[in-house]
Amino acid sequence: MSNTDQRHQKAVVTANKPRDSLRLGFVGMGLMGVPMVQRLLQARYRVNIWNRSPEKTRTPELANAISKPSLGELVDDSDIIMICVSDSAAVEELIFTPDGIAQSARNDQIVIDFSSIQPDITRALAQQLHLKTGAAWIDAPVSGGVAGAESGSLAIMAGGPEVLIDALRPHLKALSQRVTRMGDVGCGQATKICNQMLVSCNIAAMAEVLAMAEKSGVDAAALPSALRGGFADSIPLQITGSRMVNKEFDEIKWRIKTLIKDLRMADDLSSASQAETPMSKLALSILQQHGDEGFLDLDPATLIERYTN
Repeated sequence: MSNTDQRHQKAVVTANKPRDSLRLGFVGMGLMGVPMVQRLLQARYRVNIWNRSPEKTRTPELANAISKPSLGELVDDSDIIMICVSDSAAVEELIFTPDGIAQSARNDQIVIDFSSIQPDITRALAQQLHLKTGAAWIDAPVSGGVAGAESGSLAIMAGGPEVLIDALRPHLKALSQRVTRMGDVGCGQATKICNQMLVSCNIAAMAEVLAMAEKSGVDAAALPSALRGGFADSIPLQITGSRMVNKEFDEIKWRIKTLIKDLRMADDLSSASQAETPMSKLALSILQQHGDEGFLDLDPATLIERYTN
């Protein structure tokens, strides 16, 4: 066992607990957090929840999630603390707020962060939390969107000790089709950035392709079906393509501002690693212009509006 693995022996014991004796805590009742909690409840886990806006806990409470009045009380009554919030600043606040995770975490606890945040901040938070409390950290950003969260088919990209990730796999099965260890802490977040670069460039290309097809007399609504299974096919095309053409924007599956946030992280990572990323920089510019025109909180399907109006 490596030195890193030895530091987390107590966390591995926790991860190996059977489902009926494991207490999960979940922080963040957003678009992804609520269906993820519901999946865990359906798998018969006990799930404590907390959210900065208490009104958002109502849906999971109806499914028998246990709402805690404070973050500290959730930490006290949980073995594994799961986080799914908007950005790096939100995760950092959860850890170090006066009633935060670092104030009462124990050395047999595990923090699993499903948020998409910066790799360097992830590594710093994980180190600080472990030094202060002994708690272990796994960064486990997800891909698959709300539909994947609802169906339990998310792809999880994990960073952390191999022995701990392996011990957690049975518990993550309720949420995911696949858990892949990408390296040490922070590598999961770097992988998610790569994922978002591909997704964002895909979405940007889809919007202009579908708009051009429509203007050329093509039945653009049939394009996703026509391209299914070919080299141009993708999950975003199948999920978002028809919504773009049919202008089905009301149901928000994800948000323009989320892609912008992720592409800004990609820009930072490319600078730090001295990697060239011109396509992602172009996608960031297009999405930022679209966001500045009032679309920040709307679905990326709205990007086609730039080319059809």
